[in-house]
Amino acid sequence: MTFSLVARCAETGMFGMAISSSSPAVAARCAYARAGVGAVASQNVTDPTLGPLTLDLMQGGASAPEAIAEVKRRGRFIEYRQVLAVDNKGRTAIHSGPNSLGIWTEARAENVASGGNLLANDGVPAAIVKGFLATRGHIGDRLIAAMRAGLSAGGEAGPVHSAGMLIVDKVSWPVADLRCDWTEDCPIEAVATAWNIYKPQLDAYIQRAIDPRAAPSYGVPGDE
Repeated sequence: MTFSLVARCAETGMFGMAISSSSPAVAARCAYARAGVGAVASQNVTDPTLGPLTLDLMQGGASAPEAIAEVKRRGRFIEYRQVLAVDNKGRTAIHSGPNSLGIWTEARAENVASGGNLLANDGVPAAIVKGFLATRGHIGDRLIAAMRAGLSAGGEAGPVHSAGMLIVDKVSWPVADLRCDWTEDCPIEAVATAWNIYKPQLDAYIQRAIDPRAAPSYGVPGDE
């Protein structure tokens, strides 16, 4: 009931992930990323502890394949879980348990990995990876393009209702964490609309946190 990707921008070192599902608020349970470390998706009968565990392992020096191997060893009911990871060298790894729901499959390349379950067909993750690799520009733009490619390839077997996009850079907090927790329309397009509004302001929000004295005007009454 989910399809997603984790990705690294080779030019900037930024990490991001995007996800969509028929379930509500999917990004609240499944999206994980840490600046300088990597990005992880933990999905399919989700165990939210596996995202932070994978990031901790990579922060401790494990590669994405090594971290996923350790998650498979430590995780409970791992046969039900799907976990995707990309590390700070662009290495990728995926675990898809045999009890993943419906049509489930995965695809990966350097700097990007995609997986899904309860899919319309087994070509969706490959289309997502191809969509990411075929796009240039900000990692947020590439994540949206990849998710649109997955949707165009068939997406989930049923309608999707929630989506999210998470991006980290050089600071300890997400520089973008955009979600559509429920809609009867397309949640991926809802996140894309939010991204188009947020993207021009992203750097200003970071600057306001680091040093508001050097930040651009807030554009509100009383601001000088």
